Amino acid sequence: MSAPSDGPAGSASEIFLAGYPGAALLVGEDGSVVCSNAKGAGLEALIEHEAAPEIQRMIETARTSGSTLAESVSLNSAKGKIVLEITVVPGARRNEAGGSEMLVMARDMTMERNLRTALVESRQRYKDLVEVSSDFSWETDADGRFIFVSPKGALGFKAEDLVNKKAEDFVLSPEEFSPLPFVSTRSLDNVEIWMHNKNGDTACVILSCVPLIGGEYGEEQWKGTRGVCRNITEERENESALAQARRREQHLNYIVSTIRDELEPHNMLNAAAAATARALGVAGCRIFRRGKDEAFKVAAEHGNTKGLDELESKLSALDGDDQLTDIVIGKWHVLATATNYRQRVNGALSIWKQSDDEPWDDDHLLLISDIANQLGIANEQISNHERIVALSRTDSMTGLLNRRAFYEEDLPRRISRLVRTRETAALFFVDMDNFKLVNDVHGHQAGDDAILFLRDLLMEVSRPGDVIARLGGDEFAMWLDGISPEVSEKRATRLIEASQSLKKFSGNDEKPLGISVGVAIFDPADKESLDSVMARADAAMYEVKNAGKGGYHMSSPADQGGEGESTEKPAT
Repeated sequence: MSAPSDGPAGSASEIFLAGYPGAALLVGEDGSVVCSNAKGAGLEALIEHEAAPEIQRMIETARTSGSTLAESVSLNSAKGKIVLEITVVPGARRNEAGGSEMLVMARDMTMERNLRTALVESRQRYKDLVEVSSDFSWETDADGRFIFVSPKGALGFKAEDLVNKKAEDFVLSPEEFSPLPFVSTRSLDNVEIWMHNKNGDTACVILSCVPLIGGEYGEEQWKGTRGVCRNITEERENESALAQARRREQHLNYIVSTIRDELEPHNMLNAAAAATARALGVAGCRIFRRGKDEAFKVAAEHGNTKGLDELESKLSALDGDDQLTDIVIGKWHVLATATNYRQRVNGALSIWKQSDDEPWDDDHLLLISDIANQLGIANEQISNHERIVALSRTDSMTGLLNRRAFYEEDLPRRISRLVRTRETAALFFVDMDNFKLVNDVHGHQAGDDAILFLRDLLMEVSRPGDVIARLGGDEFAMWLDGISPEVSEKRATRLIEASQSLKKFSGNDEKPLGISVGVAIFDPADKESLDSVMARADAAMYEVKNAGKGGYHMSSPADQGGEGESTEKPAT
């Protein structure tokens, strides 16, 4: 169990761990967790529930050998494996009793490994380009007409189709050349020219030529030009495709890096939405996650989202087969695809632009699929993170908040809100009477059934906005926001009356199973601390215990020091 944050040892331990950016905790010589930082809560829960045998093995090995250990550990979960890089340092700190404590540090490598694998697979998508050259030789006369073309022809034409035709008739924008290389009076090498194909398309050729010089009686006279052309159209197209692929890869690398650089899992999707919109040059981007009800819910968005309220309902037909959906919603032209992990759809990605813009090009179609692959992994990692956080915050048997989450996370947040709204609240401390007899006489299963029965009673007398926690064993707490002292007392009376049904679990009729309830009203006007409210509720509950059990006690207001008139109501 972690050291309390308000004690000297707890403060020193927490300060010792505070500098580490990842999960870190201190473990005693007996293998129990002494303290953990905020990010180490999930790891602490795994060790306490004996759900991480490899980590416990490392701790024991480091303790006995006295040597630092560093290993990668894979933890199985319902949605896949989580890979942690664990480092155990024995003797990292001495406690007040003189004993040594081990430092355990963890780094989540799951996202990085998955992203690296997915990126390598994406890079291998494009096939090797093969250079295909098509050479043809030719000769022109002084008028620029072809008088010879190699037998295989050129540009889709047969040789006879070109002979006696002017070369400039086949050149795209011949006026740009002075002179046209087909009638050049000097040698040229590797001149790029665009020409017409027989099918009407254009072709890019590389031309090299030499002039033909001759004449009678020793006179040098230009008679024509001779040369060779190599068709490089496919090369140019391949170069363009490769340039586009490199540009897409740069965009994808930028988006993946943006996601990876976010330490907070839920911020990953916000960063991804912004990076995707910027990289693809679109008006906006929206990322969805799919809940247990199979509905798509907005997880992050960026850009102009006005007029896209019905987008979620349009995504229901998406599946995990790289399907792209092209939708027009009002003024927006939307492109969407599903995100998935291990053939299971876990979300969706959508981008949009003005409906009167140009249609989506190949870059958009390919990139949105690549990005969706990365987001499928990110969505899975966020789900894993939420699961670990839930484990660290809840009581495993009842599903209620545990003591740490109730005191350290939920109540401070609620009190801050009440200070702003100036509303009162009530804290109920509930402890079962004669519970040990239930276990002793009927066994622990009956004790568990009684605890679950009390949980249900507390839920019946609470409202949806209230919070219930199991503090440990047979102790419970309930916080009711925005409730007056009068209504709180009625609620306590109702709870005591309902608790009579607990008698059926009793281990002894003379000592029936029941509850003792202490109630403390929180009024923000009193500027009372949370510790003080808790102390009053606890003291009120023990007033009932000392008075014979089976009732409730309303603690006096904070400004009376908790020693005013009581409103103790025994069970009837």
